[in-house]
Amino acid sequence: MTIDIRFNVYSDAKSGDPDSTSPTLRSYHKLLWSKQLPNGEYFELTDKKRGAYLFHKSRLGEYYLGSDAITHSYRNHKRKIWLTRQIPNEVEELFDTGSTIGAYTLFPNKRVDGKHTINQARGVNSFIDDRFDLTLECIRLFYIGQQNPLYDTFLRYKDFFDLFENFNGYINFFLLNDLIDDNGKIQFYLPFDNFKTKPAFADVGEYLIYKKGVMDFVKARNKRINKYANS
Repeated sequence: MTIDIRFNVYSDAKSGDPDSTSPTLRSYHKLLWSKQLPNGEYFELTDKKRGAYLFHKSRLGEYYLGSDAITHSYRNHKRKIWLTRQIPNEVEELFDTGSTIGAYTLFPNKRVDGKHTINQARGVNSFIDDRFDLTLECIRLFYIGQQNPLYDTFLRYKDFFDLFENFNGYINFFLLNDLIDDNGKIQFYLPFDNFKTKPAFADVGEYLIYKKGVMDFVKARNKRINKYANS
């Protein structure tokens, strides 16, 4: 399996969104996540299904899957321009790090009952603000049946999460271990208050703490992906 963890997925995205237009990113997803599930079944993905980014069909069911960036520099976020324009070089560095395979995953992308997909819900829910550490906490809570800001969205895709049996199965499958501590808890980028308040950056200092956490995670996950791809 050949995966270049330094490859910038914007380089072959033809000025579009790499999640949909980078052929290399799609091929990396297909290679990485076509693998054995915790239940022993093989989760084979194909890019030959018309209208699907990646597709799986077996006795486990049918799954339409799409790429999703799990890091966010907020470079083009209008409501945060007051912050990002103060530190353009720092923002650009985070954006570049977030343009490698370690900053991407797959989620189901077929809409159910006309409602938001997971990717869409993560972006519009103000208690998540497209942060993956907060998304992963929602996934952890979903697996133990606890309410969270994305619970109803995840419930529409319960069959997908059931593939991995539990939170640890999900983490291990998608090589997300570097965002989890030894006790199985999320290593949040910034102090977490159990979704009591909406996440926001108070100042440049908080953004830089966030940036370090994100970059440490992506770099560690890239190393993990590289090790897995070469094993």
